[in-house]
Amino acid sequence: MSDWPHSPVHRFSQAGTYMVTAGTYLKEPLFHGEERLRYLCRTLLDLGQESGWALQAWAVFPNHYHFIALTSPASRSLRELIQRLHSITAIELNRLDDLRGRKVWFQYWDTRLTHQRSYLARLSYVHKNAVYHGLVRVPSLYPWCTAGWFEGSAPTSFYKTVMSMKVDRVKVADDFPVELAYV
Repeated sequence: MSDWPHSPVHRFSQAGTYMVTAGTYLKEPLFHGEERLRYLCRTLLDLGQESGWALQAWAVFPNHYHFIALTSPASRSLRELIQRLHSITAIELNRLDDLRGRKVWFQYWDTRLTHQRSYLARLSYVHKNAVYHGLVRVPSLYPWCTAGWFEGSAPTSFYKTVMSMKVDRVKVADDFPVELAYV
């Protein structure tokens, strides 16, 4: 690509920080149970790393997930990451349920985060999401998210800053009713 003469150089790329939310088709809790939630977590983390996406926070549920990740110019596209994640997990779920061709995923939404406060608020939102859905009283008790790791590993001042962020004005497609009997 050549630079435009007589102007500052502007190169547009996907590099940056993103929040992503995706839901199952008809909000069905297809990833019910510990084994399926663990599978979705592992697949998300493996594909994120393989695609060059540095996951900062994530939470998975039977019918949706959220994650925040940093990218670089060398990262694969978000579309490619999501297509691979949804394809691989749909094929496996359909194999487990002997329902070949069933539609598993509906859609995903992404937001590029460009302001520090927006980033911090969304980190807080993802870490607190199991509380939002009424699954646990304390975020660190939900095993399929980064809240427990974050509480134990982040510097105390950063942890307190993130967890004190107000999330009531964060706009996220998250009208997913979640019920888990084991938590």
